[in-house]
Amino acid sequence: MMERTQRMARPQRTAIREVRQDVNVRPFLVIWEATRACQLVCQHCRADSQSEAHPLQLSTEEGKRLLDDIASFGAPSPMVVISGGDPFERTDLTELIAHGKQVGLSMALAPSVTAKATRAAFAAAADAGVKAVSISLDGASPATHDGFRGIDGVYDATLPVCHDIVDLGMRLQINTTVTAGNVHELPGILRQVISLRSFLWSVFLLVPTGRGDALAALPPDEVEDVLHWLVDVSHHLAVKTTEAPHFRRVVLQRRAAGDADPVTTFGLGDTYKRLRAALDEVLADNDLPTRTPRPPLDINAGRGFVFIDHIGGVYPSGFLPIPGGSLRERSLPEIYREAPLFRQLRDASQLGGRCGVCEFRSICGGSRSRAYGVTGDPLAEEPFCSYQPSGGPVLDAEGMPA
Repeated sequence: MMERTQRMARPQRTAIREVRQDVNVRPFLVIWEATRACQLVCQHCRADSQSEAHPLQLSTEEGKRLLDDIASFGAPSPMVVISGGDPFERTDLTELIAHGKQVGLSMALAPSVTAKATRAAFAAAADAGVKAVSISLDGASPATHDGFRGIDGVYDATLPVCHDIVDLGMRLQINTTVTAGNVHELPGILRQVISLRSFLWSVFLLVPTGRGDALAALPPDEVEDVLHWLVDVSHHLAVKTTEAPHFRRVVLQRRAAGDADPVTTFGLGDTYKRLRAALDEVLADNDLPTRTPRPPLDINAGRGFVFIDHIGGVYPSGFLPIPGGSLRERSLPEIYREAPLFRQLRDASQLGGRCGVCEFRSICGGSRSRAYGVTGDPLAEEPFCSYQPSGGPVLDAEGMPA
């Protein structure tokens, strides 16, 4: 009776947002790497991009069949992000976007900032059906961001591109990959996110795969500091994380702690303290009201999320390079629902190490991509998480025993 009363007393909005559909049957989000062609050479790229399209990349007709496949999952239809490489390298991009819209899909775009990222190109994408665009910003200065991108001038070109996206009526998402080399610039990047009128800041934790294997990742304790800081930011700006499902665990812990000081309650370190002090300065300089945080979405690699590469390979994540099958051999719904790897990743009982005994395993599960990148086992424990499980019962999206 007491547990029921506690549940009813909670605010109606849960701390963690659960998807409406059964993630065993259909994904919430599909990322399609429509091409690997790209004129940038980003240090943290999960793939080895090329200046020219791969000769075996999906054709226009194959791309349309993929979009039909996604629509065949039924309602509510998965969201679709056309990514790359640089999707603007495809001359049939607007035709593909329009087809996705025609079959009832919500279409978004994740392009690179190159000479092809013109206002006219974005206007054509919007007219074809794109509702949202994500743009990367990995530094608060040209030196850092251009260093990430491998080409000078990208930072200065990025800001007007972002203004064009908003002016054209599309939602702007800013993506930032956090490493040991740019973590100190997060408050400065936040200032840019605010000034660019971004509707969402998506913060990526580095996965050691592709070119990203050469970058210095944050140690687990500093990852914890950053995730707690992002909880603070989320009270003023919509935030999401990528390859950081333990953000959901931190959200639940902070909610349970109420107004307690996070530094003493969770033993946070100097990185959190510096970021928190800088956040206070950002808030003092900007008129940002306190808001109810946007609940993080409970999806993970192969569990509500699927990635299609440029030649039709189907993966649990773009950062987890183990294919579940090929679109040239099987349909997307068949691969998503039946591939052994996907089924394993949707079963929290198969997780190993600390993840396998963690009370948050059902709403976190750790980064399967990072587990694979570090250990070679996609079911191993999350290597960049410092949390020590309590051994208690498995918790649900409200932080209550499931």
